Amino acid sequence: MTEIQITAANADGKLRELYEAAFPVEEQIPWGDLMVLVEKMPLDFTAYYENAVLMGFTIVYPRPAFNWFWYFAVPQHLRGKGVGQQILSQLIEKYNDCTNILDMESPEQQDCDNLEQRRRRHHFYLRNGFRDTGVGRSFDGIDYTIMIMGPGTFTRQDYDDIIAELRSFWTKMPNHTSA
Repeated sequence: MTEIQITAANADGKLRELYEAAFPVEEQIPWGDLMVLVEKMPLDFTAYYENAVLMGFTIVYPRPAFNWFWYFAVPQHLRGKGVGQQILSQLIEKYNDCTNILDMESPEQQDCDNLEQRRRRHHFYLRNGFRDTGVGRSFDGIDYTIMIMGPGTFTRQDYDDIIAELRSFWTKMPNHTSA
């Protein structure tokens, strides 16, 4: 699978379509704002292709103490076919020298319309070496659980710190575009 680093200049409509289809609106940063953040933050936005066909993408926020696996998406028609496994394996290999964390919709939240999907996703990460941290947060009615791979622990303060970092970049943006 070929990896291509994505910038605002080479992000195309197919990436945007996948991003907007893969994540609920309340979990998305507006595309225009995301493209500004990709240029301003030290984000690793990688698209994965097989014979020029988009297979998925990841966005990682590399940090000194741990890497935050921020967004990970595979097109709906490719899910359950090993594509996500292949991408995650490449991502883990790329970042195997540091602890990695991710937050995902909690598989314990009962008042949601995608509980089975959340459970499958949670098991997917467990199978791939992540473990639950016991730390969770709620935003806009969505409960999140934080998972970790590698040594160490992850605390609520760590989560608050990473959100504060994100907000510091966000507030430095000239105008929040929503295009």
